[in-house]
Amino acid sequence: MSDSGGPDPHRGDDVSSDAQDADDAASVAPKGDGASAQPPDAGPPPRAGRAATVPDPSERPILWYLKTERPLVVASRDILSSVLLVTILGLALFAVSGVWPPLVAVESGSMEPNMQRGDLVLVVEEDRFSSRLADEHGIVTAAAASGTEHEQFGEPGSVIVYRPNGEGGTPIIHRVAFAVDEGDNWVAMADSAHLGNVDECTDVASCPADYDGYITRGDANAQYDQVAGQSTVVKPGWIRGRAVSRTPYLGCIRLALSEGGVCGA
Repeated sequence: MSDSGGPDPHRGDDVSSDAQDADDAASVAPKGDGASAQPPDAGPPPRAGRAATVPDPSERPILWYLKTERPLVVASRDILSSVLLVTILGLALFAVSGVWPPLVAVESGSMEPNMQRGDLVLVVEEDRFSSRLADEHGIVTAAAASGTEHEQFGEPGSVIVYRPNGEGGTPIIHRVAFAVDEGDNWVAMADSAHLGNVDECTDVASCPADYDGYITRGDANAQYDQVAGQSTVVKPGWIRGRAVSRTPYLGCIRLALSEGGVCGA
């Protein structure tokens, strides 16, 4: 017969164990409204993406400048990048041309149709990339190139950029017609079609030539520069460089900034 009235020797142990488990659970239970608990020293989770890699500007300012996405800083980086690129291109062109600045803008129509107002022209030192027909200064005159295959910007003869009368002011970009030596009566050597009303040497202030140099003319001009009074005989030392190529319209930007106008206006 079973002993149903006596105490179960294991029951009390079970109850005691359950109570202990409950006490242990209560000791880690969250307070308040039951939100999940976090360790008290845990900081906010790191933000995802690029922002998490941006350093403190006070500790690493250069790296911060390169990585931050603040709009004004991004805009300044773009501007600096553009300036750096232009500088590198300018230095590369200078290395090739040997002339600074290596690019000039055509400001008038005196060389039409072979050069237009607003063309951007690359200029090099006279003796760079020169023809076998060039003289000791690297210049090929139209007279020397006549009857040959030499042609530059549509016609024989080098196109040069020079300082009129050897002075400051706006340089002139015109073609070299022919060379003269000191004492030459160059009017007698010239094409009468470009002398205007000049009949003899004494009609021109720079004739006879006071020194060795060049007679020049714009392709669209009826008269030589020396007849029209744009310059006396051009000394080799007045030449800034020789034009070798042109890019249409790019010079319009420079003209707009310096003159406030637009090409063709």
